[in-house]
Amino acid sequence: MIEKRIFGRTGHASSITLFGAAALGCVDQDAADRSLEILLEYGVNHIDTAPSYGESELRIGPWMKHHRNQFFLASKMDQRTYKEAKEQLHQSLDRLQTDHLDLIQFHGLGHPDEWDVVMGPGGALEAAVEAREQGLVKHIGVTGHNWTIAAMHMRSLARFDFDSVLLPCNFPMLQREKYREDFTALLALCEERSVAVQLIKTIARGPWATTPKYRTTWYQPLEEQEDINRGVHFGMSQGNVFLNTVGDLTLLPKFLDAATRHQDRPSDSDMETMLDTQSMTSIFGL
Repeated sequence: MIEKRIFGRTGHASSITLFGAAALGCVDQDAADRSLEILLEYGVNHIDTAPSYGESELRIGPWMKHHRNQFFLASKMDQRTYKEAKEQLHQSLDRLQTDHLDLIQFHGLGHPDEWDVVMGPGGALEAAVEAREQGLVKHIGVTGHNWTIAAMHMRSLARFDFDSVLLPCNFPMLQREKYREDFTALLALCEERSVAVQLIKTIARGPWATTPKYRTTWYQPLEEQEDINRGVHFGMSQGNVFLNTVGDLTLLPKFLDAATRHQDRPSDSDMETMLDTQSMTSIFGL
């Protein structure tokens, strides 16, 4: 079984690996239900989805009829205004077949112009706060990608007391000094304020480049168990964090297996060797 820890200030004991439900975006219900069996086997009790993840919310909905109390359920908003975000939230509740979400997150909030809209009058933040007051959501978070997102999350936390953040972290990314500095500062602030930190892309190898795409991830992932172990254990070593699983169901058991055998942080030499042998690179470019 996978270790559990308290998810920030929510009080919920979440598995340290959260199910990244983007993996359900283009599968049928039978495949989705088989993945549920894997989650229950490993003790994963936290699901992270989004309206933009294809059929994901529709695949999770039938699970909630029998397992709602077993999962901390999180979804996202990618709409930026009050009206559109409110409509999207209600659509997610319908698709997920639940009367509330444990966490709603602003999806990919990294561009300053979008940030101004969300945080301003008539923005999506007003819809999220209203939904929390109405009991439709319990907690509010923010997510994002790319090189500037750690700094943007700091800006978001200065504007509103978010309950969680989500951002990418892997060995190649932390070799860039500016990102490492911003990432470290964000983790320190989140620890101080009991904000849950979710890490994504921990086993990203790089962009698909010239390799034909044969996984459901938009990036090329690590695939061998030993390499996945190193990526997962490196992510776990960053502190009081949670790792979102890979967006490909065929790699899900390998990711969860790595999480059950949590070890000390892999040595820099081991990570550098993997970086070279697997030709790892940033998925966000230079």
